[in-house]
Amino acid sequence: MLRFLLMRIASALPVLAILSLVTFAIIQAPPGDYADYIRSQLINQGGASYAQAEAQAQAYRKEHGLDKPLPVQYLNWIGGIVTRGDFGYSLYYNKPVADVVGERLPRTLLLALVCHLLASVLGISFGIWAATRQYSWIDSTLSAISFLGMTVPRFLMALIIVYLLVFQFNVSEIGSFFSPQYGGAPWSWAKFVDLVKHVWPVVAIATFGGLAYNMRVMRGNLLDTLNAQYVETAKAKGLTGGAVVMRHAVPNALHPLVMYQGVVLPYMLTGEIETAIIFALPTVGPAIVGSMAVGDVYVTATFMMVLSATLIVGNIIADMLLALLDPRVRQFGEH
Repeated sequence: MLRFLLMRIASALPVLAILSLVTFAIIQAPPGDYADYIRSQLINQGGASYAQAEAQAQAYRKEHGLDKPLPVQYLNWIGGIVTRGDFGYSLYYNKPVADVVGERLPRTLLLALVCHLLASVLGISFGIWAATRQYSWIDSTLSAISFLGMTVPRFLMALIIVYLLVFQFNVSEIGSFFSPQYGGAPWSWAKFVDLVKHVWPVVAIATFGGLAYNMRVMRGNLLDTLNAQYVETAKAKGLTGGAVVMRHAVPNALHPLVMYQGVVLPYMLTGEIETAIIFALPTVGPAIVGSMAVGDVYVTATFMMVLSATLIVGNIIADMLLALLDPRVRQFGEH
């Protein structure tokens, strides 16, 4: 198993290197950089002439290496990561990129993991419930919910909830994790409840899409499994319907969902990012959008690399789970 894991990690490193190169090139493709943002700020807010602002912009480019060719900028960035763990300096936030990531990424990952847990537990449970009651009103209702969860854009659901909260229920505390009185307070049950009141829309929307997918896949695979010969044999031996489903059918129907774990974390992260942008929560999503808007390339590239790494890590975890469930996968991967 250790050899299988090491082979998966070794094969993932070149993919991550290629992703870093492609990501950096795509981010730098649009015209303009952070020096252009500084020039526009000097002209619009500082009252400087174009010549003065352009001189300041050129000096800023030279000071921070933005005047160097794109390959040199990439090599400096990736070299700092590999040799020193230095992800660069955020020009907009005026602090190391690692600090920006360290402030926002844990919150994002925690929200994504909560969404993943809820989506898995609820989706698998509803899928079993629907499959064992095929063509009933329960099955029809859950299928309709699954269809909505997989087709309605998450940003649209977020906009609808924001509209209802702000204009219908007069909720003013949008865009924060806590109410002002709990911002610097120590953790308590009241503070936890306040946190839930602020983040429940993000959790609900991001969970909904994953729940719908899990439910749909679980229902379809369980229906196929219930018609298998070994399930009929178990029934003929006198086992109850619940025992047949939970002991024989469900474990085999879970295999496709285990494979899905390779993409579920990035999926939940993107769901959190989309909704967090609408709700302006201080997580990864608004930081990516803000850094792209002003040309803060190192922040954008680092966050995109983190998302790429989660996809790779998720696939490795899925491979390990499949190898534990089926030794043939491990044997094939080692050859």
